[in-house]
Amino acid sequence: MDFETMDKTYVLQTYARNYVNFKHGVNATLFDDKGKDYIDFTSGIGVVSVGHGNQRLADAISDQARHLIHTSNIYLIEPQAKLAKKIHELTGFDVAVFFGNSGAEANEGAIKLARKYGEKKFAKKRYKVLTLEHSFHGRTITTVKATGQEKFQQSAFAPYPEGFSYKKAIEDLYQSIDDETVAVMIELVQGEGGVKAFPKEDIQALAKFLKEKEILLIVDEVQTGIFRSGEFLATSLYEIEPDIITLAKGLAGGVPIGAVVTKHKDIFEAGDHGSTFGGNFLSTRAGLEALSILDEYKQSGMLDEALIYFDGKLKALACAFPELFTTVEGLGMMRGIRCKNDDILASIIKKGFENGVLVLKAGQSTLRFLPPLTISKEEIDEGFKRLENACQMLG
Repeated sequence: MDFETMDKTYVLQTYARNYVNFKHGVNATLFDDKGKDYIDFTSGIGVVSVGHGNQRLADAISDQARHLIHTSNIYLIEPQAKLAKKIHELTGFDVAVFFGNSGAEANEGAIKLARKYGEKKFAKKRYKVLTLEHSFHGRTITTVKATGQEKFQQSAFAPYPEGFSYKKAIEDLYQSIDDETVAVMIELVQGEGGVKAFPKEDIQALAKFLKEKEILLIVDEVQTGIFRSGEFLATSLYEIEPDIITLAKGLAGGVPIGAVVTKHKDIFEAGDHGSTFGGNFLSTRAGLEALSILDEYKQSGMLDEALIYFDGKLKALACAFPELFTTVEGLGMMRGIRCKNDDILASIIKKGFENGVLVLKAGQSTLRFLPPLTISKEEIDEGFKRLENACQMLG
């Protein structure tokens, strides 16, 4: 039985897979079982932050696995404490951290924290959470309801939890707040929603308003965080201090992890929240190493150089094919090019794959780029060369 048949027989078919069998990778280059190489502009949907086959990360994971992988959160976990301290230092805020296993779990934790805040802070409990159209916050029942895209909220999964609604634009949030609203949850750059970065002044005005009303601002940095924006947090670029920040994806370079980062350190008490696997020895040791690698990369200036170089190549591609593309979106290494329609988007992804370059799709007909942050100039050049060949094939 071949692997494709095995997958289709024994794995629940919840993904529209492309049946390529990758065997190994080096930084931003993947190799399949036939030896063909692919430039990876996806990094496992923003996860492989320090590249494939990173030796430092592999050594840290291997070393930790030889000693302890897991004990449980009822005992002290040294690398968890160290990683929480590192996150505290990199944010520049007075925060504490809860660790889970994914972005969806982080957002669930943030919502639970907000709702307990709503009970402890106000005479009348507040529980409603507002989000934005085109947002994406996860695939659990609760985070699907918080997601501002009806296509994810299938009737088959109903009924959904109460207390969630999404608004078309930031300005619509103000008049939607009532005496039961406890939080607003936003992405500073909407990934699934088309790699749309919100204007800085709009976000700052919203943050100021919410602070005055004592309503929590939750910033979902599952995709924008961990230097994806060029800074440790996109929050820093927007010069705001959210009440809660959620992290995941690139935090451990590929090992599953999620984090709730909050200034409200006295809301949760023992027993309020938990995770069997969250923050175990393996994931937090990987997180420590990944953050060390990326922090050094940022401090060296190499990350900023890569961002500028990638931006130039991206804009050049968009300008070269005005019949295919409209605008360039996003920031840092979270980028997109808006295609003129979904058919063009699908064709570019398909032809790109045939030419040995991996790219993603996002909402609003957007070609999405989330390369490893450590991608080299040579890999950027080769990837865009292959993507240009793919675009020429559509002419």
